[in-house]
Amino acid sequence: MPSGLVALLDDVSVIARAAAASIDDVGAGVAKAGSKAAGVVIDDAAVTPSYVTNFTPDRELPIIWAIAKGSLRNKLLILLPAALVLSEFLPVAIIPLLMIGGLYLSFEGAEKVIEKLGGAKHGETLDDPVEDVAEFERQRTAGAIRTDFILSAEIMAIALSEVADADLLQRAIILVAVGIAITALVYGAVAVIVKMDDIGLHLVRRSSAAAQRIGRLLLKAMPVLLALLSSVGTIAMLWVGGGILMHGLEVLGLGAPAHFAHGLQHGVEDATGALGGALGWLTYAALSAVFGLVSGAVAAVVVHLVQGVLGKSAH
Repeated sequence: MPSGLVALLDDVSVIARAAAASIDDVGAGVAKAGSKAAGVVIDDAAVTPSYVTNFTPDRELPIIWAIAKGSLRNKLLILLPAALVLSEFLPVAIIPLLMIGGLYLSFEGAEKVIEKLGGAKHGETLDDPVEDVAEFERQRTAGAIRTDFILSAEIMAIALSEVADADLLQRAIILVAVGIAITALVYGAVAVIVKMDDIGLHLVRRSSAAAQRIGRLLLKAMPVLLALLSSVGTIAMLWVGGGILMHGLEVLGLGAPAHFAHGLQHGVEDATGALGGALGWLTYAALSAVFGLVSGAVAAVVVHLVQGVLGKSAH
């Protein structure tokens, strides 16, 4: 009996060690996958506040919550099952799908650059008068969730590509953890950003001189921050999209763009000493953004030519 108990305890300890190792593996996988998706997360956090402009303060948080719930549905109910099925039965499709998403991000970023340079605006703008507030809110929320779907697909695909060697259950757990964590991070940050002016106004009304100074600082910083986020979002789209395209081409045997970018990155790292890591990364990110801008601009030209032809055919 004692020997049987010892054997049982030994088995339990083995199971416990295996479970602990599995948890460690999942934690490492979440960290690895989440860090690789950081560029898209920046893009998501930078793009989303624009969808909450032109609303009264009492509607801002409910709209953010509605978009966040739509984002979770995108990730957990649609993209997660699709990603797991692809990774299990058709893993070769992951890179081409990533590249399609990367081209879309590059296209969106290039469109924004063209608009900033004085080109024609495409899609919805904030300049049109709002006649039906409820319908405007519904359309804006739906548009944000559609945009989030593309960004979430990139996040899940990038995360999946980083943990492709894990077993199916671990992949599922890691993707669920990444999806929930990133959604909470993005929309928590968005909520803070869009309410920053309200926080500032509240502090200005306080009796404390320090609170008033902080409040005035927040109110002055809000328009600057929104403008900065718009630029950061555009750059992130091009950086992430271009990087995905270069990596995908490299995997498919067309490695010249990626090899050039990596070569320049390593050259900068070797030449700049202690700052080499940061400057090398910035070099690669900048080259990725340029590649994304060129790819996106070509895609934009093609898309608008096709739209023009289809428009003439319709008429």
